[in-house]
Amino acid sequence: MSTPEDRSPVGDETGEHAGWNQPDDLWFLAGTYGGRVERRCAIPSDRPLFFPVLNMQHSRFYAKTPQTMGVVKATADLNGVPLPLREFSAQFRTRWLTRRFTWGIWAAVAPLTPGQYVLEIKATAHNGFCVDTTYHLEATAP
Repeated sequence: MSTPEDRSPVGDETGEHAGWNQPDDLWFLAGTYGGRVERRCAIPSDRPLFFPVLNMQHSRFYAKTPQTMGVVKATADLNGVPLPLREFSAQFRTRWLTRRFTWGIWAAVAPLTPGQYVLEIKATAHNGFCVDTTYHLEATAP
């Protein structure tokens, strides 16, 4: 929500904008608006990764409590090895001070040694929403 639409890592289908406005201590890999996406990007090898597998957010006007999706399947594999997933729910305010709620299934990865990695993220919700994202990552020394 903080990125200009033409640089949004969420709408980016190639990974070109993956590094936009990243914090110094963590590297966020963006989710998608659903469907199949394949991205390539370089990441620093000294930062942990954090990313959604299946998530949503909505305004307080939509509902006064965080909504969730019924999960049929949610997986994330790094080089074929399954990663642990965790459910997360919170509220936040936008830069315009609008209260929003978020819910999701997320994963984290400790800093990677320099090299090539493939991260596969797959999820399906009961409402038919699905995610099929492949990240081709190159972890590079800072």
